[in-house]
This record gives sequence, structure tokens and C-alpha cells, in this order.
Amino acid sequence: MQMSKPTRKIPAAHPNALFVRVVSILEQARGNVVRAVNTNMVLAYWLIGREIVQELQGGEARAGYGNKLIEELSARLLERYGKGFSSPVLWSYRQFYLVYAGRDKILFPAGRESASAGNLSPTGRELVRSRKSRPSGDELPHGFSPQLTWSHYRALMRVENVAARDFYEREAADCGWSKAQLERQIHSFYYDRIVANRGEQGLLPDGRERLAGERVEPSHLLKSPMVLEFLGLPDAHELHENKLEQAIIDNLQNFLLELGKGFSFVARQKHIRFGDDDFYVDLVFYNYILKCFLLIDLKMGKLTHADVGQMDGYVRLYEDQFKIPGDNPTIGLLLCSDKSEAVAKYSILNENKQIFASKYLPNLPTEEQLRLEIERERHLIESALEDRAGE
Repeated sequence: MQMSKPTRKIPAAHPNALFVRVVSILEQARGNVVRAVNTNMVLAYWLIGREIVQELQGGEARAGYGNKLIEELSARLLERYGKGFSSPVLWSYRQFYLVYAGRDKILFPAGRESASAGNLSPTGRELVRSRKSRPSGDELPHGFSPQLTWSHYRALMRVENVAARDFYEREAADCGWSKAQLERQIHSFYYDRIVANRGEQGLLPDGRERLAGERVEPSHLLKSPMVLEFLGLPDAHELHENKLEQAIIDNLQNFLLELGKGFSFVARQKHIRFGDDDFYVDLVFYNYILKCFLLIDLKMGKLTHADVGQMDGYVRLYEDQFKIPGDNPTIGLLLCSDKSEAVAKYSILNENKQIFASKYLPNLPTEEQLRLEIERERHLIESALEDRAGE
């Protein structure tokens, strides 16, 4: 009698692995829905603002007409949809369109309906057409980013400088800033600090990536001054380096945001041994854009040449012991509360291009305070360049 072959038992998938995959699918789908809702609502508000602008431009030329029009529209919308359509909100939609009126040609290119044609649809079909006219992806030049909400754009509308506003919009989408993080970058004059230190090269789109083989240098990403108001630091005379270090660790997410794009935390008090000597680097980070390690040494008061020499030693030892093939040269950053002119020249402009110094500000500066600080930084660099030219 022929024996039947035993049926091969197929092992069941691990229930936890199945759960993880299903959760991943659902979370991705929900994320897509949220982004789609964000995009459509932002565009809807822009279209409403466009309608209001068109109506007011063609309306009766007498005082109070605009207020009356908005009040009547608000009352009817509130009656139909409930809260969310007060007169101030409708005025903000109008302002939104005026600020981003240039998106008209992008959303509705030649051959499609546009506001300039005066051919506006009461059915909202522009929403469908705008989606077809915009290619896939999150590129900001094509309409509005699905990564940004109406709250983001309300914050952006308050930035008067067009170049700064465009920069903040790109960075917020590219870096995934929350509305609070975006406002913090605006209030700390992130744009102004970048332009002051490295000009418009620091404002390249797509995270300041390379153009035509151009290399991204450390100076393109490092800021000076750095604004650390989120640490809640005490007065300088009551602050010690270990307390500053602990405050940074306790607020690591915000510190990474202030450091700039591409940084990740590696270690605290990193031990380096050389012969019989032990050394400890305060903080170590890695940047995936620069493809290198960043060592940070925290200093209270003015820098000394000894501080710069110590950091130079840290960088050399770290390179020998921890750098792997493919990494770019390790860089060192001396973060201090007061940067003396002589040492600042040496640490930034000497032949060693791997050592930098940045002053930190414990509080959010006013525009005037930041202007004075940036002018001081510029004076340091210009003076150093003049000295070197005269050598």
C-alpha cells in the first residue's frame, strides 16, 4: 500500500509581525488622508480669499462696503456650517490670497481657469483642476505643501520679507516643523542669521543640498549666534558648564532644531583615551548632509587659545579612533557665552577649517539686538581678512 506523503504544515505568520504590518498600512493611509485634507482646506481658504478679493475690487466704491460684505457672508456661512467663519477669519482668507497671489499661475497654468480670467466657479471645481495641474510630490513651487497646515500658513503670512517667507515655507515642509517650531524659528530670526553668516548660499532649496557638484561646507550649516532661549538658562554668573550640558540634554529635540538640518545625537561626555590620558568631549553629533561628526565643547565666558587647542586635539583623536571610511573630516564647535575677537578670528579663519566658534544667546533677541550681534560677527571676519591680506 502506498503511503501518502504527510501534508507540509505552513508556519503561521507571527501575530505581532502581522499586527505591525497592518498598523503600518493604516497609519500610512491615515497620514495620506490628513495630508490630503490639509492640502484641500488650505487651497479652499486661498480660493475663498480670491473670491473675496475679486468681489471687493468690483464692489461698490463706498466706505464700509467691505466690512458689510464680510459680515453678511460670515453670518450666512455660520448659519450653514457653524463655527469657523467669523468675520476676522474671512479677512484672514483674503489676506492669505493677497500674500500668495503669485500661486495663481502655478495652480492654474495657461489653458486652465484662473482668477485673472474672471471666470470663477461657484461649485469649487478649481479644487479638482488644481490637483490635476500639480504633479505628485511635496515640492513647494507647485501650489501648497501637503506637509503644512493652515496654522503654518497663518504664521507664514506674518513674515513680511518675501524671501524669508519662502525660505521658512520650504524649510518647514522639508524638516517637518510643527507650527510651534516654525514660529520659534521665525521669532529667533533663523533666516537673518543664515544670510548674515553665509549669504544666500545657505538658502538653497531642498535643504541646502549641492548644486552642480558644489560641496556643502560646515560653515553652510553652523550658526552664529545660536539662540538657546528654550533651555531656560539662569544668569551667566550662576551657570556652570555641566548645568548647560544637562539643560541641552533635557531639551535635546529643540537643540537639534537649533543646530540645523541633518543632525542626530551620538553621545554625551564621549570618552577618548590616548596613552595613559583620558579625555571627555561634552557632546557629539553626526550630520548626514555633511557626512561627518560634530564635537561640541561648552565654554563659559571668553574663549582662550588653550580652548581652541584642546578642541583641535579632540578632533584629531576622534578622527583616529571613531571615524569610518566614507566620513568627511570631523569638525569641532566651541559653544561659548562670550567670544573674544582675537580667538574668534583664530578659530574660524585659521588654516584649520575644522574648528569653529559660536556664541550662544540665552534669550530670544529683538531684531535690533540680533542686528548688532550680526554686525559684530561680520566685523570680526572682515577685520581678520584685512589682517591676513596685509601679512
